[in-house]
Amino acid sequence: MSGRALLMWDDAVTGYDFGPNHPMDPVRLALTRGLVRAFELDRAVDVVAAKPAGDSTLRLVHRQDYVDAVRAASADPSRADGAYGLGTLDVPAFAGMHEVSALIAGLSVGAAEAVWRGEARRAVNFSGGLHHAMPGAAAGFCVYNDASLAIARLLELGAERVAYLDVDVHHGDGVQAAFWDDPRVLTVSLHEHPRTLFPGTGWPEETGGDGPAEGGAVNLALPAGTGDAGWLRAFHAVVPELLADFRPQVLVTQHGADTHFEDPLAHLAVSLDAQRAVQLACRALAEEYVEGGRWVALGGGGYAVVDVVPRSWTHLVGIAAGADVAPTADVPEDWRSQVYARTRQPGPRRMTDGRWPVTWRSWEDGYDPVDRLDQAVLATRRAVFPLRGLLA
Repeated sequence: MSGRALLMWDDAVTGYDFGPNHPMDPVRLALTRGLVRAFELDRAVDVVAAKPAGDSTLRLVHRQDYVDAVRAASADPSRADGAYGLGTLDVPAFAGMHEVSALIAGLSVGAAEAVWRGEARRAVNFSGGLHHAMPGAAAGFCVYNDASLAIARLLELGAERVAYLDVDVHHGDGVQAAFWDDPRVLTVSLHEHPRTLFPGTGWPEETGGDGPAEGGAVNLALPAGTGDAGWLRAFHAVVPELLADFRPQVLVTQHGADTHFEDPLAHLAVSLDAQRAVQLACRALAEEYVEGGRWVALGGGGYAVVDVVPRSWTHLVGIAAGADVAPTADVPEDWRSQVYARTRQPGPRRMTDGRWPVTWRSWEDGYDPVDRLDQAVLATRRAVFPLRGLLA
């Protein structure tokens, strides 16, 4: 097995473009790739392209009639069918939509294949993590659900236990739905409470299908305003025990950067430094609890496209590569010049929000019954831990 991580990349992913007024600006991908280069992380990873996912791969999760509808809208955006979630404010149709969406899916599937086959222990596709797409519909800026497709390919290749961990501010509803009845997949989502944020799902009582799949879905719904200490307390109060029990053969993680306090579309108050702390925790958990340390890391949401997303995902690439970028590192000036040339915005100066090292109180230190964060953690533990034979 190679000691080098893979960075899945093709310049064409920046064609995933819903138009100039849409919050998912593809400049975030280009700027992230540029910052990865500026820190010379290409020396620590193998940069790999992959073929777009074909229909047989897409059908591992998506219905053929939906794929056909995406292809039709891609060829002629005026033919977008709203019954499939296409041509909406969230998912406007654009020329070439099928091709670039299939490419992003292919990169995530390729990452999963390489990790499963032992070509690398870790792989990153920060253009992926499009976790809202459903088998028969687009949703939440997502056309094809690359995370679900990567997991489905792992199962097709023989994996018997795959864990999916989603720390995007929005519930990982599409991935949960795809594997609701499959006991081979454990889905864990930490997200803002569905009362206050799209997609309105991800309640702690959503614990998976009947029979052996019960307890296979885990949802931790965090109060709006949760900051670094609460976010990290919640993560460590739930995730390590579940992974220690499940012992996955592969860990797939989704690292939406929209938990950040600057994100315009959500209401958590997490810093870049806490996001980096969770990325480090994912690497450590993969090393401790995942067979062979196999880890596939994906991007996701994130709409502070200059200040937050490039720094967060550059940290992710460095951590996956074992070439961690120090929080105290200065952002290279040549990259800041590129940012200004492309966006007319000044780029951030350092790879930190000034909150490193981030500290939090361990769950073992006690439960505060009047604290809303602790109430959320306990609701999740009570809902799902007994179903898995764990103490709530």
